[in-house]
Amino acid sequence: MDAVIQFLQAGKQYQSHWALEPLTLSVAPGEFLSIVGSSGGGKTTLLKLINGLLLPSAGKVLVLGQDTTQVDLIALRRQIGYVIQGAALFPHLSIADNINYVPALSGTSLSQAQLARLMAMVDLPLELLERYPISLSGGQQQRVGIARALANNPPIMLMDEPFGAVDEITRTVLQDSIQQLHHQLQTTIIFVTHNIREALRLSDRVLIINHGQVQQLDTPAHIQQQPANEYVARLLR
Repeated sequence: MDAVIQFLQAGKQYQSHWALEPLTLSVAPGEFLSIVGSSGGGKTTLLKLINGLLLPSAGKVLVLGQDTTQVDLIALRRQIGYVIQGAALFPHLSIADNINYVPALSGTSLSQAQLARLMAMVDLPLELLERYPISLSGGQQQRVGIARALANNPPIMLMDEPFGAVDEITRTVLQDSIQQLHHQLQTTIIFVTHNIREALRLSDRVLIINHGQVQQLDTPAHIQQQPANEYVARLLR
């Protein structure tokens, strides 16, 4: 497969307002693509078009070669890991049951060895498996959220401001962890952030959008050397 995600002049419109203007985009297997822009700029709209929570008003979105308007969306979403700001763990479930939540939806359950592997991947001790989210730090909860997203071994992971609710030191540590996981697993990652420096550090390419319009799509090096316009230049200052 040449691309795991394709936008073919795809966009989302509400009445006369384009939340995301039609764009063409191909994301390669194993690519780390960050999406950067201000609040309300279209970043989360793009993620929701990928996982079928929104359907395009124009054009097509293909995910794993399937048109999102013509596919079983529940089956599609089970092939996509999702990590959001604040982890959104279920407080009444143990850490083990939180990680097992998505496999359980398919009628399966992770073995202790599989749980141990996931905990090792996100650098958490095994004894946390029997604890509950309230007893974990924010950084630990976010690591559990990443482990849960990886539980089905998805080919695609969507990350929506995943480190926005943690302090700067924890954020840097989590950035290192997600880089290591990406290199290890070669999962395709779509990473939404307000932080241009974070995007430049982590990504193979960065997509910068503002008010639903693409401002620049390029490698971190090219964006830093040749910002496409004043908006991109301001982000870099």
